[in-house]
Amino acid sequence: MTLMKTPQTRKRFGLIELIVAFAAVSFGSLIGAADRPNIIIVLIDDLGYADVGPFGGEIPTPAIDQLAHEGKTFTQFLATSPVCSSSRASLLTGAFHERVSITGALFPHSDTGLNPAETTIAELCKTQGYATACFGKWHLGHHPTFLPTNPGFDTYYGIPYSNDMWPLLPDIVDFPPATAARKRQFPSLPILEGTQVVNPEVTVEDQRNFTRDFTHRSVEFIRDHADSPFFLFLAHPMVHVPIFASEAFEGKSGQGLYADTVMELDWSMRQIMDAVESIGATEDTLIIFTSDNGPWLRFGNHGGSAGRFREGKQSFYEGGIRVPMIARWPAQIPADTSTDAMLSTIDLLPTIAAAIGNELPELKIDGHNIIDHLTSESELASPHQYFPLHYINGSRTGIRTPEFK
Repeated sequence: MTLMKTPQTRKRFGLIELIVAFAAVSFGSLIGAADRPNIIIVLIDDLGYADVGPFGGEIPTPAIDQLAHEGKTFTQFLATSPVCSSSRASLLTGAFHERVSITGALFPHSDTGLNPAETTIAELCKTQGYATACFGKWHLGHHPTFLPTNPGFDTYYGIPYSNDMWPLLPDIVDFPPATAARKRQFPSLPILEGTQVVNPEVTVEDQRNFTRDFTHRSVEFIRDHADSPFFLFLAHPMVHVPIFASEAFEGKSGQGLYADTVMELDWSMRQIMDAVESIGATEDTLIIFTSDNGPWLRFGNHGGSAGRFREGKQSFYEGGIRVPMIARWPAQIPADTSTDAMLSTIDLLPTIAAAIGNELPELKIDGHNIIDHLTSESELASPHQYFPLHYINGSRTGIRTPEFK
């Protein structure tokens, strides 16, 4: 039996909800219908805060550097969770993952997924006539009812969960015998087109080409929609362990495989930016670049860097939830600016809703419209007075404020 959380079972936060009282209010002006932008979200998996140039990284990332120079960097941008599924649920719904009952990372044997009753960014865009596409890693339920073509995406091509949920993984990464035996019990990792399996068993070569393949699909989608508004969600499987780079990038950095992989992701960003320019839509396209959580430090030089921040993925210390974030929208966002306001992935849905002239979902969300933070050259205060921190099944909780944790 497939289990789904109904709207009636959406979780409440009790005392924290009374204290926090996050209202999804719109304190920025709605963008006029004629100015509605294309929307592109590029989500990297497990990218550390200090892995790219604009945030102090030493790996060459010229395209990402250019994106920051032409847009705005967000230096105190938080994911709601330090693990994959729960973080992605929050980004797409504008609600804390505890509220939508996805509290950790979903596995191939899981029967749960993102409740179809939730409203996603893709669904908001579709109601305004946008074409929508998701390429890459989904990880919000692998059964057909949960896959991207149900919560608002016209097109989907990618893998249903993390690239390490793969029976070949113990051949790539040296695990203790018991861990290796458990991972070999995973079913084959498939590639899906819509809800159909088009490749039942991902190989090492497939993993090497993930970044290129999902980038090429994204570029085609952009060019195919030169005359209509679109929302593209490019969710790269990299740099989640196991990391891979294509033949064109393996060994290119001289700094190891992790740096090679980041350089290829930067190449991908260049292709996206060039595709937008090729259709004459640079001024009118909002590009958001961020990560789902901090770096997976347990894998040493196959994991990234949180810079001066403590810990990484699977931790609610700052390195686990503070992620790089860049937004570029030349028609609205002043170039070469930054903000240190405490903002979050849950703010993306209400902000995009305002940008495209849509109302907020009927079900309560926790994010805020931060268009003013995008478009202002002045430093604005955070709309979040408090930010509750939840981990798996609420077993670790805390409160983050703009100044304290």
